[in-house]
Amino acid sequence: MIQNKIKKIDELKSIIDTERQSKKRIVFTNGCFDILHAGHVKYLEDAKKEGELLIVAINSDASVKKIKEKGRPVIGQDDRASVVAALESVDYVTIFDEETPINVIKQLMPDVLVKGGDWDEKNIVGADLVKSNKGKVVVIPFIKGRATSAIIDKIKKTQY
Repeated sequence: MIQNKIKKIDELKSIIDTERQSKKRIVFTNGCFDILHAGHVKYLEDAKKEGELLIVAINSDASVKKIKEKGRPVIGQDDRASVVAALESVDYVTIFDEETPINVIKQLMPDVLVKGGDWDEKNIVGADLVKSNKGKVVVIPFIKGRATSAIIDKIKKTQY
């Protein structure tokens, strides 16, 4: 059931502690995931290949409003979390309110931190923290032409 994959941070910490005892590698990524598209799906599939357990932290509606252009998010946080949780590659989803996921990363301390190729590793929030804990940072190549903002622009330009 999809809703069983959506967890609060304290629940995830407990799950991760158990999974680490089984030597599973914990992979973490984050994003808004507003208007899920093929680029997101491929990105999350590639992220999952970096370990055994993929956790996706989604920006809350309030967080998205702080970091994106006016009118975002288009899709509410609960719906975005459900859609991401429905993907086979995703093990768990959590929602965070801050502008960055640094507090989530500090609490979960993943073995692998993944971001898309539109990020330079030196600008990835939490990269230093994960590396200092013997983890690694992976930047997955960005798929050109696959961006939520481009989809929104195309919809705006479409005449019905």
